[in-house]
Amino acid sequence: MNESAAASPSGGELLVRCLIEQQVDLAFCVPGESYLDALDALFEQRERLRLVVCRHEAAAANMAEAYGKLTGKPGVCFVTRGPGATHASIAVHTAHEDETPLVLFVGQVARGHMGRGAFQEVDYRAMFGSMAKWVAQVDDPARLPEIVARAFQVAAGGRPGPVVLALPEDVLEARVPAPVAPARAWSRLGIEPTAAAMAEVYGELARSRKPLLIVGGGGWSAQASRALADFARALQLPVVAEFRCQDYLDNRHDSYAGDLGLSTNPALAARVRDSDLLLVLGGRLSEALTGGYRLVDVPRPRQRMIHVHADVDELGHVYQADVLVPATPEDFLRAALAAREASLADAPPWQDWTRAARSDYLRFVEPTREGGTVDMAQVVAALDQELEPDAIVTNGAGNYTTWLHRHYRYKHFRGQLAPLNGAMGYGLPAAIAAKIHEPRRQVVCLAGDGCFLMNVQELETAVRYGAAIVIVVVVNGSYGTIRAHQERRFPGRVYATDIGNPDFVALARSFGLAAERVLRHEDFAPALRRALAAGVPSLIELPTDIEHLSAQSRLSAIRDRALDAARQSSSLS
Repeated sequence: MNESAAASPSGGELLVRCLIEQQVDLAFCVPGESYLDALDALFEQRERLRLVVCRHEAAAANMAEAYGKLTGKPGVCFVTRGPGATHASIAVHTAHEDETPLVLFVGQVARGHMGRGAFQEVDYRAMFGSMAKWVAQVDDPARLPEIVARAFQVAAGGRPGPVVLALPEDVLEARVPAPVAPARAWSRLGIEPTAAAMAEVYGELARSRKPLLIVGGGGWSAQASRALADFARALQLPVVAEFRCQDYLDNRHDSYAGDLGLSTNPALAARVRDSDLLLVLGGRLSEALTGGYRLVDVPRPRQRMIHVHADVDELGHVYQADVLVPATPEDFLRAALAAREASLADAPPWQDWTRAARSDYLRFVEPTREGGTVDMAQVVAALDQELEPDAIVTNGAGNYTTWLHRHYRYKHFRGQLAPLNGAMGYGLPAAIAAKIHEPRRQVVCLAGDGCFLMNVQELETAVRYGAAIVIVVVVNGSYGTIRAHQERRFPGRVYATDIGNPDFVALARSFGLAAERVLRHEDFAPALRRALAAGVPSLIELPTDIEHLSAQSRLSAIRDRALDAARQSSSLS
Protein backbone atom coordinates (compact mmCIF):
# COMPACT_ATOMS: atom_id res chain seq x y z
CA MET A 1 0.00 0.00 0.00
CA ASN A 2 1.48 3.39 -0.95
CA GLU A 3 1.66 6.34 1.45
CA SER A 4 -1.30 8.13 -0.19
CA ALA A 5 -3.56 5.08 0.10
CA ALA A 6 -2.55 4.50 3.73
CA ALA A 7 -3.56 8.08 4.56
CA SER A 8 -6.91 7.66 2.87
CA PRO A 9 -9.90 6.63 4.97
CA SER A 10 -11.18 3.09 4.94
CA GLY A 11 -14.71 2.39 3.78
CA GLY A 12 -15.72 1.99 7.41
CA GLU A 13 -14.24 5.36 8.35
CA LEU A 14 -15.90 7.06 5.41
CA LEU A 15 -19.23 5.47 6.31
CA VAL A 16 -19.10 6.87 9.84
CA ARG A 17 -18.12 10.31 8.51
CA CYS A 18 -21.15 10.12 6.25
CA LEU A 19 -23.40 9.31 9.23
CA ILE A 20 -22.10 12.33 11.10
CA GLU A 21 -22.75 14.47 8.02
CA GLN A 22 -26.31 13.14 8.10
CA GLN A 23 -26.60 14.44 11.68
CA VAL A 24 -26.68 10.98 13.27
CA ASP A 25 -25.75 11.14 16.94
CA LEU A 26 -27.29 7.87 18.18
CA ALA A 27 -27.30 4.40 16.64
CA PHE A 28 -28.16 0.88 17.80
CA CYS A 29 -26.47 -2.43 17.08
CA VAL A 30 -25.53 -5.97 17.87
CA PRO A 31 -21.87 -6.35 16.84
CA GLY A 32 -20.83 -8.68 14.04
CA GLU A 33 -17.57 -9.66 12.35
CA SER A 34 -18.98 -8.58 8.99
CA TYR A 35 -18.68 -4.90 9.85
CA LEU A 36 -15.65 -4.74 12.17
CA ASP A 37 -14.13 -1.83 10.25
CA ALA A 38 -17.29 0.21 10.79
CA LEU A 39 -17.22 -0.64 14.50
CA ASP A 40 -13.61 0.51 14.72
CA ALA A 41 -14.52 3.76 12.99
CA LEU A 42 -17.44 4.22 15.40
CA PHE A 43 -14.95 3.80 18.25
CA GLU A 44 -12.95 6.73 16.90
CA GLN A 45 -16.10 8.89 16.73
CA ARG A 46 -17.67 7.70 20.00
CA GLU A 47 -17.82 11.24 21.41
CA ARG A 48 -19.90 12.43 18.46
CA LEU A 49 -21.99 9.35 17.68
CA ARG A 50 -23.23 7.23 20.56
CA LEU A 51 -23.64 3.52 19.91
CA VAL A 52 -26.14 1.53 21.98
CA VAL A 53 -25.20 -2.15 22.03
CA CYS A 54 -28.16 -4.50 22.44
CA ARG A 55 -28.59 -8.20 23.18
CA HIS A 56 -30.66 -9.18 20.13
CA GLU A 57 -30.94 -7.74 16.64
CA ALA A 58 -34.73 -7.61 16.78
CA ALA A 59 -34.49 -5.36 19.82
CA ALA A 60 -31.72 -3.21 18.32
CA ALA A 61 -33.75 -2.60 15.17
CA ASN A 62 -36.91 -1.95 17.20
CA MET A 63 -34.99 0.64 19.21
CA ALA A 64 -33.89 2.35 16.00
CA GLU A 65 -37.48 2.28 14.70
CA ALA A 66 -38.76 3.75 17.97
CA TYR A 67 -36.12 6.49 17.76
CA GLY A 68 -37.35 7.27 14.23
CA LYS A 69 -40.94 7.51 15.49
CA LEU A 70 -39.96 9.69 18.42
CA THR A 71 -37.75 12.15 16.55
CA GLY A 72 -38.90 12.08 12.94
CA LYS A 73 -35.26 11.52 11.99
CA PRO A 74 -34.16 8.22 10.44
CA GLY A 75 -33.28 5.71 13.13
CA VAL A 76 -29.99 3.89 12.49
CA CYS A 77 -29.19 0.26 13.21
CA PHE A 78 -26.20 -1.98 12.42
CA VAL A 79 -26.56 -5.77 12.28
CA THR A 80 -24.45 -8.54 10.90
CA ARG A 81 -25.22 -10.64 7.83
CA GLY A 82 -27.57 -13.61 7.63
CA PRO A 83 -29.16 -14.29 11.02
CA GLY A 84 -28.52 -10.74 12.20
CA ALA A 85 -30.44 -9.34 9.25
CA THR A 86 -33.29 -11.83 9.53
CA HIS A 87 -33.67 -11.04 13.24
CA ALA A 88 -33.86 -7.32 12.38
CA SER A 89 -36.43 -7.81 9.65
CA ILE A 90 -39.39 -7.44 12.02
CA ALA A 91 -38.46 -3.79 12.60
CA VAL A 92 -38.15 -3.24 8.86
CA HIS A 93 -41.72 -4.49 8.51
CA THR A 94 -42.81 -2.28 11.41
CA ALA A 95 -41.14 0.77 9.86
CA HIS A 96 -42.82 0.04 6.52
CA GLU A 97 -46.30 -0.36 7.99
CA ASP A 98 -45.89 2.48 10.49
CA GLU A 99 -44.28 4.90 8.02
CA THR A 100 -41.19 5.38 10.18
CA PRO A 101 -37.83 6.56 8.77
CA LEU A 102 -35.21 3.86 9.38
CA VAL A 103 -31.83 3.01 7.87
CA LEU A 104 -30.62 -0.53 8.51
CA PHE A 105 -26.96 -1.27 7.73
CA VAL A 106 -26.27 -4.96 7.21
CA GLY A 107 -22.81 -6.50 7.04
CA GLN A 108 -22.33 -8.56 3.89
CA VAL A 109 -19.89 -11.18 2.63
CA ALA A 110 -16.91 -9.99 0.60
CA ARG A 111 -17.70 -9.11 -3.00
CA GLY A 112 -15.52 -11.88 -4.39
CA HIS A 113 -17.40 -14.52 -2.38
CA MET A 114 -20.90 -13.61 -3.49
CA GLY A 115 -22.97 -16.12 -5.37
CA ARG A 116 -21.07 -19.07 -3.91
CA GLY A 117 -23.23 -19.69 -0.88
CA ALA A 118 -20.65 -18.03 1.37
CA PHE A 119 -21.05 -18.11 5.15
CA GLN A 120 -24.29 -16.27 6.07
CA GLU A 121 -24.74 -14.95 2.54
CA VAL A 122 -28.18 -13.50 1.75
CA ASP A 123 -29.51 -11.57 -1.21
CA TYR A 124 -30.87 -8.56 0.68
CA ARG A 125 -32.58 -7.05 -2.34
CA ALA A 126 -34.72 -10.18 -2.59
CA MET A 127 -35.18 -10.50 1.16
CA PHE A 128 -36.24 -6.92 1.94
CA GLY A 129 -37.50 -5.81 -1.47
CA SER A 130 -41.21 -5.96 -0.65
CA MET A 131 -41.04 -4.17 2.71
CA ALA A 132 -38.32 -1.54 2.33
CA LYS A 133 -38.52 1.66 0.32
CA TRP A 134 -35.07 1.00 -1.11
CA VAL A 135 -32.55 -1.84 -0.77
CA ALA A 136 -29.02 -1.36 -2.09
CA GLN A 137 -25.53 -2.76 -1.76
CA VAL A 138 -22.45 -0.55 -1.66
CA ASP A 139 -19.97 -2.12 -4.07
CA ASP A 140 -17.62 0.87 -4.36
CA PRO A 141 -16.41 2.58 -1.17
CA ALA A 142 -15.99 5.88 -3.02
CA ARG A 143 -19.78 5.94 -3.55
CA LEU A 144 -20.59 5.77 0.17
CA PRO A 145 -21.38 9.51 0.51
CA GLU A 146 -23.72 9.36 -2.47
CA ILE A 147 -25.53 6.18 -1.40
CA VAL A 148 -25.76 7.02 2.31
CA ALA A 149 -27.14 10.49 1.56
CA ARG A 150 -29.72 8.97 -0.75
CA ALA A 151 -30.65 6.38 1.87
CA PHE A 152 -31.46 9.05 4.45
CA GLN A 153 -33.40 11.16 1.98
CA VAL A 154 -35.44 8.18 0.79
CA ALA A 155 -36.15 7.04 4.36
CA ALA A 156 -37.44 10.46 5.42
CA GLY A 157 -39.10 11.66 2.23
CA GLY A 158 -42.67 11.26 0.99
CA ARG A 159 -44.20 8.39 2.91
CA PRO A 160 -41.36 7.72 5.40
CA GLY A 161 -40.11 4.16 5.71
CA PRO A 162 -37.15 1.79 5.93
CA VAL A 163 -34.05 1.63 3.77
CA VAL A 164 -31.63 -1.31 3.89
CA LEU A 165 -27.98 -0.94 2.86
CA ALA A 166 -25.74 -4.01 2.55
CA LEU A 167 -22.05 -3.41 3.28
CA PRO A 168 -19.62 -6.03 1.92
CA GLU A 169 -16.82 -6.45 4.44
CA ASP A 170 -14.08 -5.83 1.89
CA VAL A 171 -15.76 -2.53 0.93
CA LEU A 172 -15.49 -1.45 4.57
CA GLU A 173 -11.83 -2.57 4.68
CA ALA A 174 -10.82 -0.89 1.40
CA ARG A 175 -9.06 2.46 1.29
CA VAL A 176 -10.77 5.23 -0.63
CA PRO A 177 -8.11 6.37 -3.10
CA ALA A 178 -9.24 10.00 -3.49
CA PRO A 179 -10.90 12.61 -1.27
CA VAL A 180 -14.67 12.38 -1.34
CA ALA A 181 -16.80 15.44 -0.75
CA PRO A 182 -19.34 15.09 2.07
CA ALA A 183 -22.97 14.91 1.00
CA ARG A 184 -25.63 17.36 2.15
CA ALA A 185 -27.64 16.20 5.15
CA TRP A 186 -31.16 14.91 4.51
CA SER A 187 -34.09 17.29 4.76
CA ARG A 188 -37.83 16.83 4.99
CA LEU A 189 -39.23 18.10 1.73
CA GLY A 190 -42.34 20.25 1.98
CA ILE A 191 -45.23 19.72 -0.43
CA GLU A 192 -47.40 22.82 -0.49
CA PRO A 193 -51.01 22.27 -1.54
CA THR A 194 -52.17 24.46 -4.39
CA ALA A 195 -54.70 27.26 -4.01
CA ALA A 196 -57.06 25.29 -6.24
CA ALA A 197 -56.77 22.24 -3.95
CA MET A 198 -57.52 24.35 -0.87
CA ALA A 199 -60.53 25.84 -2.60
CA GLU A 200 -61.82 22.31 -3.22
CA VAL A 201 -61.21 21.37 0.42
CA TYR A 202 -63.14 24.34 1.72
CA GLY A 203 -65.85 23.79 -0.84
CA GLU A 204 -66.38 20.27 0.55
CA LEU A 205 -66.38 21.59 4.11
CA ALA A 206 -68.92 24.27 3.24
CA ARG A 207 -71.35 21.58 2.04
CA SER A 208 -70.76 19.30 5.02
CA ARG A 209 -72.85 18.96 8.17
CA LYS A 210 -71.15 15.93 9.73
CA PRO A 211 -67.41 16.09 8.95
CA LEU A 212 -64.66 14.07 10.62
CA LEU A 213 -60.97 14.95 10.49
CA ILE A 214 -59.04 11.64 10.67
CA VAL A 215 -55.30 11.98 11.35
CA GLY A 216 -52.58 9.37 11.09
CA GLY A 217 -49.62 8.09 9.12
CA GLY A 218 -45.99 9.16 9.25
CA GLY A 219 -44.18 12.43 8.65
CA TRP A 220 -45.75 14.30 11.57
CA SER A 221 -43.85 16.72 13.77
CA ALA A 222 -44.44 18.76 16.90
CA GLN A 223 -45.13 21.75 14.67
CA ALA A 224 -47.72 19.77 12.72
CA SER A 225 -49.34 18.69 16.00
CA ARG A 226 -49.61 22.32 17.12
CA ALA A 227 -51.05 23.33 13.75
CA LEU A 228 -53.57 20.49 14.04
CA ALA A 229 -54.71 21.82 17.42
CA ASP A 230 -55.10 25.32 15.94
CA PHE A 231 -56.96 24.07 12.85
CA ALA A 232 -59.34 21.88 14.86
CA ARG A 233 -60.07 24.74 17.25
CA ALA A 234 -60.54 27.29 14.48
CA LEU A 235 -63.00 25.13 12.53
CA GLN A 236 -64.41 23.24 15.56
CA LEU A 237 -63.87 19.98 13.70
CA PRO A 238 -64.06 16.61 15.51
CA VAL A 239 -60.65 14.93 15.28
CA VAL A 240 -60.27 11.15 15.16
CA ALA A 241 -56.86 9.48 15.48
CA GLU A 242 -55.91 6.43 13.48
CA PHE A 243 -54.70 3.35 15.37
CA ARG A 244 -51.82 4.21 17.72
CA CYS A 245 -51.66 7.81 16.52
CA GLN A 246 -53.53 9.09 19.57
CA ASP A 247 -50.75 11.48 20.54
CA TYR A 248 -51.06 13.62 17.40
CA LEU A 249 -53.57 15.81 19.26
CA ASP A 250 -53.73 16.41 23.01
CA ASN A 251 -56.61 14.17 24.08
CA ARG A 252 -57.84 16.98 26.38
CA HIS A 253 -58.56 19.15 23.31
CA ASP A 254 -62.28 19.92 22.91
CA SER A 255 -62.21 18.48 19.38
CA TYR A 256 -60.59 15.13 20.19
CA ALA A 257 -63.15 12.36 19.58
CA GLY A 258 -61.18 9.11 20.05
CA ASP A 259 -59.32 6.62 17.91
CA LEU A 260 -60.02 4.07 15.21
CA GLY A 261 -58.31 0.77 15.95
CA LEU A 262 -58.83 -2.75 17.16
CA SER A 263 -61.19 -1.71 19.98
CA THR A 264 -62.96 1.32 18.57
CA ASN A 265 -65.69 3.00 20.59
CA PRO A 266 -68.94 1.69 19.02
CA ALA A 267 -70.36 5.23 19.15
CA LEU A 268 -67.37 6.49 17.16
CA ALA A 269 -67.74 3.69 14.60
CA ALA A 270 -71.37 4.71 14.15
CA ARG A 271 -70.29 8.31 13.73
CA VAL A 272 -67.86 7.35 10.95
CA ARG A 273 -70.72 5.57 9.15
CA ASP A 274 -73.00 8.58 9.59
CA SER A 275 -70.44 11.16 8.54
CA ASP A 276 -70.95 13.00 5.28
CA LEU A 277 -67.28 14.03 4.85
CA LEU A 278 -64.04 12.32 5.87
CA LEU A 279 -60.95 14.54 5.76
CA VAL A 280 -58.17 11.97 5.98
CA LEU A 281 -54.92 13.73 6.83
CA GLY A 282 -51.70 11.72 6.52
CA GLY A 283 -53.25 8.32 7.09
CA ARG A 284 -54.43 5.44 4.91
CA LEU A 285 -57.56 4.04 6.64
CA SER A 286 -56.20 0.52 6.59
CA GLU A 287 -58.05 -2.75 7.17
CA ALA A 288 -57.43 -2.76 10.94
CA LEU A 289 -58.84 0.76 11.34
CA THR A 290 -61.99 0.26 9.33
CA GLY A 291 -63.18 -3.13 10.60
CA GLY A 292 -62.10 -4.89 7.43
CA TYR A 293 -63.08 -1.94 5.23
CA ARG A 294 -66.67 -2.09 6.47
CA LEU A 295 -66.68 1.42 8.00
CA VAL A 296 -65.41 2.98 4.79
CA ASP A 297 -66.26 1.19 1.56
CA VAL A 298 -63.61 0.34 -1.03
CA PRO A 299 -62.99 1.71 -3.56
CA ARG A 300 -65.71 4.37 -3.45
CA PRO A 301 -66.70 5.43 0.10
CA ARG A 302 -70.31 6.23 0.93
CA GLN A 303 -69.03 9.38 2.57
CA ARG A 304 -67.46 12.22 0.63
CA MET A 305 -63.69 12.02 1.16
CA ILE A 306 -60.72 14.37 1.04
CA HIS A 307 -57.43 12.48 1.17
CA VAL A 308 -54.23 14.35 2.03
CA HIS A 309 -50.95 12.44 1.84
CA ALA A 310 -47.32 13.32 1.13
CA ASP A 311 -46.88 10.35 -1.20
CA VAL A 312 -48.77 10.79 -4.45
CA ASP A 313 -48.67 7.03 -5.00
CA GLU A 314 -50.81 6.59 -1.90
CA LEU A 315 -53.56 8.86 -3.22
CA GLY A 316 -56.12 6.72 -5.04
CA HIS A 317 -54.24 3.53 -4.14
CA VAL A 318 -57.18 2.10 -2.17
CA TYR A 319 -59.83 4.79 -1.90
CA GLN A 320 -61.18 6.85 -4.78
CA ALA A 321 -61.55 10.06 -2.82
CA ASP A 322 -63.41 13.12 -4.11
CA VAL A 323 -60.46 15.45 -3.49
CA LEU A 324 -56.83 14.31 -3.59
CA VAL A 325 -54.25 16.62 -2.06
CA PRO A 326 -50.53 15.77 -2.22
CA ALA A 327 -49.10 17.52 0.85
CA THR A 328 -47.36 16.84 4.13
CA PRO A 329 -49.59 17.22 7.21
CA GLU A 330 -47.74 20.33 8.35
CA ASP A 331 -47.90 22.04 4.96
CA PHE A 332 -51.57 21.20 4.52
CA LEU A 333 -52.49 22.54 7.95
CA ARG A 334 -50.51 25.72 7.42
CA ALA A 335 -52.24 26.32 4.10
CA ALA A 336 -55.65 25.44 5.55
CA LEU A 337 -55.26 27.93 8.40
CA ALA A 338 -54.12 30.64 6.00
CA ALA A 339 -57.07 30.02 3.67
CA ARG A 340 -59.72 29.81 6.38
CA GLU A 341 -60.64 33.47 6.86
CA ALA A 342 -62.18 33.95 3.46
CA SER A 343 -63.65 30.48 3.19
CA LEU A 344 -65.71 29.57 6.24
CA ALA A 345 -67.80 31.40 8.80
CA ASP A 346 -66.85 31.44 12.49
CA ALA A 347 -69.89 29.35 13.46
CA PRO A 348 -69.75 26.16 11.37
CA PRO A 349 -72.96 24.12 11.11
CA TRP A 350 -71.37 21.05 12.69
CA GLN A 351 -70.80 22.50 16.20
CA ASP A 352 -73.38 20.20 17.83
CA TRP A 353 -71.94 17.22 15.91
CA THR A 354 -68.47 17.99 17.31
CA ARG A 355 -69.75 18.43 20.86
CA ALA A 356 -71.61 15.11 20.64
CA ALA A 357 -68.51 13.33 19.32
CA ARG A 358 -66.48 14.73 22.21
CA SER A 359 -69.13 13.60 24.72
CA ASP A 360 -69.06 10.10 23.25
CA TYR A 361 -65.30 10.02 23.79
CA LEU A 362 -65.47 11.28 27.38
CA ARG A 363 -68.02 8.63 28.30
CA PHE A 364 -65.93 5.89 26.68
CA VAL A 365 -62.65 6.90 28.32
CA GLU A 366 -64.15 7.00 31.82
CA PRO A 367 -62.81 3.94 33.71
CA THR A 368 -65.42 1.29 34.34
CA ARG A 369 -65.59 -1.13 37.26
CA GLU A 370 -64.69 -4.46 35.71
CA GLY A 371 -64.29 -6.60 38.80
CA GLY A 372 -61.33 -8.69 39.89
CA THR A 373 -58.59 -7.84 42.34
CA VAL A 374 -56.56 -6.16 39.59
CA ASP A 375 -58.95 -4.07 37.51
CA MET A 376 -56.97 -2.92 34.48
CA ALA A 377 -59.25 0.04 33.81
CA GLN A 378 -58.34 1.36 37.26
CA VAL A 379 -54.66 0.63 36.66
CA VAL A 380 -54.61 2.67 33.45
CA ALA A 381 -56.61 5.44 35.12
CA ALA A 382 -53.83 5.59 37.72
CA LEU A 383 -51.24 5.83 34.95
CA ASP A 384 -53.21 8.68 33.44
CA GLN A 385 -53.38 10.53 36.74
CA GLU A 386 -49.85 9.89 38.00
CA LEU A 387 -47.70 10.39 34.91
CA GLU A 388 -46.47 13.81 33.82
CA PRO A 389 -48.15 15.27 30.70
CA ASP A 390 -45.07 14.68 28.53
CA ALA A 391 -44.55 11.07 29.66
CA ILE A 392 -43.86 8.46 26.98
CA VAL A 393 -45.88 5.25 27.15
CA THR A 394 -44.83 2.30 25.01
CA ASN A 395 -46.47 -1.04 24.26
CA GLY A 396 -46.28 -3.98 21.91
CA ALA A 397 -49.25 -6.09 20.86
CA GLY A 398 -51.91 -7.95 22.78
CA ASN A 399 -55.34 -7.56 24.33
CA TYR A 400 -53.79 -5.79 27.32
CA THR A 401 -53.27 -2.74 25.07
CA THR A 402 -57.02 -2.16 24.73
CA TRP A 403 -57.19 -0.73 28.27
CA LEU A 404 -54.35 1.65 27.46
CA HIS A 405 -55.88 2.83 24.19
CA ARG A 406 -59.29 3.30 25.80
CA HIS A 407 -58.51 4.85 29.18
CA TYR A 408 -55.18 6.66 28.86
CA ARG A 409 -55.23 10.24 27.58
CA TYR A 410 -52.15 11.18 25.55
CA LYS A 411 -51.30 14.80 26.23
CA HIS A 412 -48.02 15.41 24.40
CA PHE A 413 -46.88 14.79 20.85
CA ARG A 414 -44.86 11.58 20.71
CA GLY A 415 -46.09 10.39 24.06
CA GLN A 416 -47.18 7.13 22.42
CA LEU A 417 -44.73 4.62 20.94
CA ALA A 418 -46.50 1.53 19.65
CA PRO A 419 -46.40 -0.55 16.47
CA LEU A 420 -49.25 -0.09 14.01
CA ASN A 421 -48.36 -3.47 12.52
CA GLY A 422 -49.12 -5.28 15.77
CA ALA A 423 -45.60 -6.53 16.45
CA MET A 424 -45.11 -8.27 19.79
CA GLY A 425 -41.98 -7.54 21.79
CA TYR A 426 -41.85 -3.87 20.76
CA GLY A 427 -42.62 -2.08 24.02
CA LEU A 428 -39.47 -2.84 26.02
CA PRO A 429 -36.85 -1.90 23.41
CA ALA A 430 -38.92 1.14 22.41
CA ALA A 431 -38.98 2.31 26.03
CA ILE A 432 -35.20 1.89 26.37
CA ALA A 433 -34.54 3.88 23.19
CA ALA A 434 -36.94 6.61 24.32
CA LYS A 435 -35.32 6.93 27.74
CA ILE A 436 -31.80 7.02 26.31
CA HIS A 437 -32.83 9.78 23.90
CA GLU A 438 -35.13 11.64 26.31
CA PRO A 439 -33.66 10.98 29.77
CA ARG A 440 -35.70 13.71 31.48
CA ARG A 441 -39.08 12.37 30.40
CA GLN A 442 -40.88 9.63 32.28
CA VAL A 443 -41.03 6.45 30.20
CA VAL A 444 -43.38 3.57 30.99
CA CYS A 445 -43.67 0.31 29.07
CA LEU A 446 -46.96 -1.59 29.40
CA ALA A 447 -46.48 -5.19 28.32
CA GLY A 448 -48.33 -8.47 28.42
CA ASP A 449 -46.48 -11.54 29.68
CA GLY A 450 -46.23 -13.04 26.17
CA CYS A 451 -45.14 -9.72 24.64
CA PHE A 452 -42.61 -8.89 27.35
CA LEU A 453 -40.74 -12.19 27.23
CA MET A 454 -40.05 -11.80 23.50
CA ASN A 455 -37.35 -9.22 24.28
CA VAL A 456 -36.77 -9.71 28.00
CA GLN A 457 -32.99 -9.94 27.48
CA GLU A 458 -32.94 -6.18 26.93
CA LEU A 459 -33.42 -5.65 30.67
CA GLU A 460 -29.65 -5.95 30.80
CA THR A 461 -29.35 -3.22 28.15
CA ALA A 462 -31.57 -0.91 30.20
CA VAL A 463 -29.44 -1.47 33.29
CA ARG A 464 -26.14 -1.04 31.42
CA TYR A 465 -27.20 2.31 29.96
CA GLY A 466 -28.98 3.54 33.08
CA ALA A 467 -32.31 3.82 31.26
CA ALA A 468 -34.62 4.25 34.25
CA ILE A 469 -37.80 3.07 32.60
CA VAL A 470 -40.80 1.56 34.38
CA ILE A 471 -42.14 -1.73 33.00
CA VAL A 472 -45.66 -2.83 33.94
CA VAL A 473 -46.17 -6.50 33.07
CA VAL A 474 -49.77 -7.69 32.82
CA VAL A 475 -49.73 -11.43 33.53
CA ASN A 476 -52.55 -13.78 32.55
CA GLY A 477 -50.67 -16.89 31.33
CA SER A 478 -52.03 -16.70 27.80
CA TYR A 479 -51.51 -15.35 24.32
CA GLY A 480 -54.72 -13.46 24.98
CA THR A 481 -55.49 -12.02 21.55
CA ILE A 482 -55.14 -15.41 19.87
CA ARG A 483 -57.13 -17.02 22.70
CA ALA A 484 -59.99 -14.59 22.00
CA HIS A 485 -60.00 -15.43 18.28
CA GLN A 486 -59.77 -19.12 19.15
CA GLU A 487 -62.79 -18.97 21.45
CA ARG A 488 -64.81 -17.15 18.78
CA ARG A 489 -64.12 -19.76 16.13
CA PHE A 490 -63.50 -22.91 18.15
CA PRO A 491 -65.15 -22.34 21.56
CA GLY A 492 -63.77 -24.45 24.38
CA ARG A 493 -61.06 -26.00 22.21
CA VAL A 494 -58.11 -24.23 23.81
CA TYR A 495 -54.84 -25.24 22.23
CA ALA A 496 -51.41 -23.59 21.88
CA THR A 497 -52.45 -20.36 23.61
CA ASP A 498 -51.65 -21.17 27.26
CA ILE A 499 -48.15 -20.18 28.40
CA GLY A 500 -46.07 -20.56 31.54
CA ASN A 501 -44.23 -17.76 33.25
CA PRO A 502 -41.25 -17.12 35.50
CA ASP A 503 -41.38 -15.15 38.70
CA PHE A 504 -41.16 -11.74 37.01
CA VAL A 505 -40.07 -9.96 40.18
CA ALA A 506 -37.21 -12.38 40.77
CA LEU A 507 -36.29 -12.28 37.09
CA ALA A 508 -36.15 -8.47 37.05
CA ARG A 509 -34.11 -8.34 40.25
CA SER A 510 -31.63 -10.81 38.80
CA PHE A 511 -30.90 -8.24 36.08
CA GLY A 512 -30.51 -5.45 38.65
CA LEU A 513 -33.94 -3.83 38.42
CA ALA A 514 -36.12 -2.67 41.26
CA ALA A 515 -39.23 -4.83 41.19
CA GLU A 516 -42.42 -5.61 43.05
CA ARG A 517 -45.68 -7.48 42.58
CA VAL A 518 -49.04 -5.72 42.93
CA LEU A 519 -52.05 -7.89 43.74
CA ARG A 520 -54.74 -5.18 44.00
CA HIS A 521 -55.36 -2.25 41.70
CA GLU A 522 -55.70 0.01 44.74
CA ASP A 523 -51.99 -0.58 45.41
CA PHE A 524 -50.81 0.22 41.89
CA ALA A 525 -50.50 4.01 42.13
CA PRO A 526 -48.17 3.91 45.17
CA ALA A 527 -46.08 1.19 43.48
CA LEU A 528 -45.87 3.33 40.34
CA ARG A 529 -44.69 6.31 42.36
CA ARG A 530 -41.98 4.18 43.97
CA ALA A 531 -40.88 2.87 40.59
CA LEU A 532 -40.71 6.35 39.04
CA ALA A 533 -38.64 7.59 41.97
CA ALA A 534 -36.26 4.61 42.05
CA GLY A 535 -33.70 6.12 39.66
CA VAL A 536 -33.06 2.69 38.13
CA PRO A 537 -35.05 0.52 35.71
CA SER A 538 -38.07 -0.85 37.56
CA LEU A 539 -40.71 -3.50 37.02
CA ILE A 540 -44.20 -3.96 38.41
CA GLU A 541 -45.85 -7.34 37.97
CA LEU A 542 -49.66 -7.38 37.75
CA PRO A 543 -51.24 -10.85 37.95
CA THR A 544 -54.68 -10.69 36.27
CA ASP A 545 -57.59 -13.02 35.61
CA ILE A 546 -57.77 -14.43 32.06
CA GLU A 547 -61.56 -13.99 32.29
CA HIS A 548 -61.00 -10.23 31.98
CA LEU A 549 -59.52 -10.57 28.54
CA SER A 550 -59.67 -6.99 27.24
CA ALA A 551 -61.30 -3.64 27.82
CA GLN A 552 -64.43 -4.76 25.99
CA SER A 553 -64.45 -8.58 26.23
CA ARG A 554 -64.94 -11.30 28.81
CA LEU A 555 -63.63 -14.71 27.93
CA SER A 556 -66.76 -16.56 29.05
CA ALA A 557 -68.99 -14.16 27.09
CA ILE A 558 -66.99 -14.72 23.91
CA ARG A 559 -67.21 -18.48 24.35
CA ASP A 560 -70.92 -18.44 25.21
CA ARG A 561 -71.79 -16.36 22.14
CA ALA A 562 -69.80 -18.71 19.92
CA LEU A 563 -71.47 -21.80 21.43
CA ASP A 564 -74.93 -20.25 21.04
CA ALA A 565 -74.20 -19.45 17.40
CA ALA A 566 -72.97 -23.01 16.82
CA ARG A 567 -76.11 -24.47 18.41
CA GLN A 568 -78.37 -22.25 16.34
CA SER A 569 -76.52 -23.18 13.16
CA SER A 570 -76.80 -26.86 14.06
CA SER A 571 -80.54 -26.63 14.71
CA LEU A 572 -81.11 -24.93 11.36
CA SER A 573 -79.15 -27.54 9.39
